[in-house]
Amino acid sequence: MSTPEARITLAIDAMGGDQGPEEIPEGLALAVEEAPRSARFVVVGREEELLPNIERNPLLCAANVEVLHASEVIGMSEKPIAGIKKKKDSSMARALELVKENEADALFSCGNTGCLMAGGAIRLRTLDGVERPALCTIWPGRERYFTLLDAGANPHSKPFHVAQNAILGSNYARVALGLVRPRVGLLTIGTEEGKGNELIHESHQLLKSIHGSILNYAGLIEGFQIFENVVDVVVCDGFVGNIVLKACESLSKLIGSFLDEELRRNALRKTGALLSKGAFRSLKQRINPEQFGGAPLLGLRKHVIKAHGSSNRNHVCGAIKIALNLVQCDMIGQVLADISAANEILRPDFDESSGD
Repeated sequence: MSTPEARITLAIDAMGGDQGPEEIPEGLALAVEEAPRSARFVVVGREEELLPNIERNPLLCAANVEVLHASEVIGMSEKPIAGIKKKKDSSMARALELVKENEADALFSCGNTGCLMAGGAIRLRTLDGVERPALCTIWPGRERYFTLLDAGANPHSKPFHVAQNAILGSNYARVALGLVRPRVGLLTIGTEEGKGNELIHESHQLLKSIHGSILNYAGLIEGFQIFENVVDVVVCDGFVGNIVLKACESLSKLIGSFLDEELRRNALRKTGALLSKGAFRSLKQRINPEQFGGAPLLGLRKHVIKAHGSSNRNHVCGAIKIALNLVQCDMIGQVLADISAANEILRPDFDESSGD
């Protein structure tokens, strides 16, 4: 007799993104086709705007999809703590409440990043033994994808936080990228011992101390090595990580616009571009982030997935699939075991029951 499939409930903040309440239901419809049959989806937002979009989609009507009404929306420009505290009936706040009260296993949102991170840290709190959460992103490399964290959750990191980020990122790479023993590298300005600031020096020593059964630490890496797949997990503090993230996003857009301008410059180049459509399609697929769609806020007691505010239905679908996968793989259980073992080495007197 087969064991019944455990039910997974995902709370979805449907009002937070730039695309409004139309694109998220479309992305959910794509995701439910591959989701476990027992999965339940609670779509949170203004009922009068969401229901028409859900009811006209046969896939959503056939799936276990519910709408939870929330009258308010947290805007992209609102300040983190104020937005969550003042708008208690917002779609984001209500979705967070579902997760906090164990009525949902994970949360997905395209909304205000600061409000989501503040709400996650305040309402859900960090895992036992984890001091600060970290935002983890997936990037395309020369041969395969890799992860980078912290992408901005904690810009005032201490060496202990960086070491814990390495453990969080390593566990995420196992689940999201299917790697058995991800290689972890610490981002700095030079691979020679002694280069970098005090944070790098101390973090490097801590990471070396937990290399082995807890972590596969490959050592220091420089910026030019990030995309060369020298490591599978690039670790840095939230200040550096956020600068790297935004600089690379901006550079990608700039190169894309330059390429478009040059290909349209004359008729001969336009003809060449048409003949190269297959190559461009393949290139787009190689660097396409849609299959991952969102960045998890790691280190919390429940899974929180943040997608870009401008996410389309394919991004939404990818992020929802990541959320479901994280719950199915019980990543939190493995993180707790690794963090507990690491803390005995890194900080034997650390009170794991304090969380923060």
